[in-house]
Amino acid sequence: MGEVKERAERNRTIFLTKEQEDKYLNLCFDKNIFSKESIPSDLIIWDDCFNVFTKMPLNSVDLLIVDPPYNLAKTYSTSTFQKMNTADYEVFTRSWIQSVLPILKKTASVYVCCDWNTSLIIGKVLGEYLTIQNRITWQREKGRGASHNWKNGMEDIWFATVSGKFTFNVDAVKQRRKVIAPYRINGKPKDWEETENGNFRDTYPSNFWDDISIPYWSMPENTDHPTQKPEKLIAKLVLASSNLGDVVFDPFLGSGTSAVVAKKLGRRYLGIEREREYCALAQKRLAMAEINTDIQGYSSGVFWERNTLSLQRQSQNKEKQSTSRK
Repeated sequence: MGEVKERAERNRTIFLTKEQEDKYLNLCFDKNIFSKESIPSDLIIWDDCFNVFTKMPLNSVDLLIVDPPYNLAKTYSTSTFQKMNTADYEVFTRSWIQSVLPILKKTASVYVCCDWNTSLIIGKVLGEYLTIQNRITWQREKGRGASHNWKNGMEDIWFATVSGKFTFNVDAVKQRRKVIAPYRINGKPKDWEETENGNFRDTYPSNFWDDISIPYWSMPENTDHPTQKPEKLIAKLVLASSNLGDVVFDPFLGSGTSAVVAKKLGRRYLGIEREREYCALAQKRLAMAEINTDIQGYSSGVFWERNTLSLQRQSQNKEKQSTSRK
């Protein structure tokens, strides 16, 4: 772990002191925690996932969320992922897919994150073992410009299932959109709601998501992890493809977003991360989730469009006031 950075007063990035890293690392487990009969819930394993897969009980995971290293040279805390040729990255992808298959339930769903380049490989290999249901593309916005190419502002998530029987809670992932031209029948709203804060419609989710912001320094979920996924993004996957009490598994856990979101949404979580710093960071975020279960961009049971934060806060305040009166 390097020196703690000096940060601006308004910077809300979550970080660890050396003492905190030691403290939270003690909450992580090793691969010997598993038995073949059952899967322990709500834990993070500090190890390489390829050392752990064979220790895990069969048919035990309801939802698999995978954010593997993209095929880019990238430093993660103390280690660096080296860019491979296409054939070698395909071997790497096939290796973790084959390893994880036995631990999935027959009703399990799988989501795999990738960029435009690795998407071509991952989609191909994933389809050899699972049933591809869809490909989600989300607008990540932030990214470096390119003088001789288009700026890379999108990422993909492949959605696959083990079988034709799987969970998909569509009502749990509807998006609340402002109604610009409200349509009425007999003077009453048609498929939209009239509120004191404006007119809204809860719409069915599509496979293109333009309502996501990647974590920034001003967001309370932000960390120094170089490829951290937004909690709002993962929340959509968790709510759509799992139920309360289900096991959500992430073998490349990073700073812990999948585990944190699963905890906030009443699911059991299991994550594997090989970097000491990120294991401890994930545990700190889980401790923070004990106090604050908010997910930015998600409130009142719906996902909100961008630039509606004030309306979301009003909705959350009303929820809290209503709860306190019960």
